[in-house]
Amino acid sequence: MSQPVDPALSPRDETPPPRAEGHPPGLYALFTAEMWERFSYYGMRALLVLYVGKALGYERKDALALYAVFTGLVYLTPVFGGRLADLYLGQRKAVLIGGILMALGQFALTQPDLLHLGLGLLIVGNGFFKPNISVMVGSLYPQGDPRRDGAYTLFYMGINLGGLMAPLIAGSLGQGTDWGNGFLSAGIGMVLGVLTFAFTQRLLQGAGLPPGREARPGATISTRDWVEVGAFSAIIAALVYGGIAGWPTIRPLWAPGFTETSTALAVLYKGTIILGGLALFVWATEPKADAESAELREPFTSEDWQRVAVIVVISLFSILFWAGFEQSGGTLTLFADERTDRHAFGYEIPASWFQTVNPVFIVSLAPIFAIVWTRLDQSRYSIPSVAKQALGLILLSGGFWLMYAADRAGATGPVSPFWLIGVYLIFTIAELFLSPIGLSLVNKLAHPRIASLMMAFWFGSTAAANYLAGMMESIIEPYKLNLWIVLGVMALGSGVLLLALTPILVRLSHGRV
Repeated sequence: MSQPVDPALSPRDETPPPRAEGHPPGLYALFTAEMWERFSYYGMRALLVLYVGKALGYERKDALALYAVFTGLVYLTPVFGGRLADLYLGQRKAVLIGGILMALGQFALTQPDLLHLGLGLLIVGNGFFKPNISVMVGSLYPQGDPRRDGAYTLFYMGINLGGLMAPLIAGSLGQGTDWGNGFLSAGIGMVLGVLTFAFTQRLLQGAGLPPGREARPGATISTRDWVEVGAFSAIIAALVYGGIAGWPTIRPLWAPGFTETSTALAVLYKGTIILGGLALFVWATEPKADAESAELREPFTSEDWQRVAVIVVISLFSILFWAGFEQSGGTLTLFADERTDRHAFGYEIPASWFQTVNPVFIVSLAPIFAIVWTRLDQSRYSIPSVAKQALGLILLSGGFWLMYAADRAGATGPVSPFWLIGVYLIFTIAELFLSPIGLSLVNKLAHPRIASLMMAFWFGSTAAANYLAGMMESIIEPYKLNLWIVLGVMALGSGVLLLALTPILVRLSHGRV
């Protein structure tokens, strides 16, 4: 959670600060730690579908289903990690716990027999790491600071710099030498991320300390905190192992017989269980009235609730965006592997390398977007954050129409790789309109008492989107619909609707978009 700080830095302060040019050093510390964590994640993601299909013998449908469940849960667990950080741990300890668990998960994946344990550790670890490092970015800036959207765009560049290196290194090692070597390199990247974060804490201006602790510039976590980090990591790893071992007993409750008749029914049933569990968890962890931290005692106003409503709405629209975008790790990877001409200069390019195209464009374009957003937001031509996201959805639809053309062109044989490169370019521009802007907007709108929880809710919508992305092909198959047309219409329609809702959402945000 955001910590009690000087009033000039308080998230509740509505007074716009004076204009400032550069960014604080803490941004670049978080940028580097996140870069290594994303190297770890995207290295694993580049290999997962190919690995389980080629090395473990999974059918296409089963490989995509595993991808759907994994990527969905990866973005669902931030609800738990964010809530625990807000109320008990603080963001710093949560990030360290998450990083340790994810490193253990990557090392477990080097052994085929430990596939599910490795994925389980990655799922839980990401829940502690992802929302909390994102919240700390916003904590470096006072409310209303025009640099914030630009800061999140630069932070997003760090995410994608890691995503750029991952397929080239982990993908090449996994496909070119041994699958285990690819996962090993991803684990080493995660260790580097944990070390980077641990040794650059002093640059974070006191952000992310446990609740109730004074946020002094240059402060670090204590020896006792480190002991708690180690204990939490060991206990959670043991619980994940126990859950994997006991899965045969639990599975009938998760997937009863009646859900096997319809993919859509299975998605609805499992979604209901998950949402019910999340609601119960949030209710059970609601802070007591006598909570020590002043921020935990601070009541919600009607304006706060209206801002929460805005977060909910934009998160729902983000589901539609990511359900399309995340075809990158599934159907687009298989298209690259099966229907794209990957030969150049006598060399066959690994299919996993195509996942570097999006990060290359992100790294190239993010600095430009960061400058543009900052200057626009300081001018009279400022565009509301919600409108930027709506434009991102509309742009995304263009990528699906191009993919539809590529699909038709590939009916007679492998197509040029420039089809996929063009799709990824459109996806990237759309992503820069929506994703870093969404991170910044959630941070601006959230009450300090639920800062990490709201960031986790944003990532939770990505969980639903990732699961939907992996299952989309199976869901529409009975209706004989073309996947790319369905996704194109979905993105265009939702973008136009969000653009129409922008004036209402701006009003409900009370000056914070």
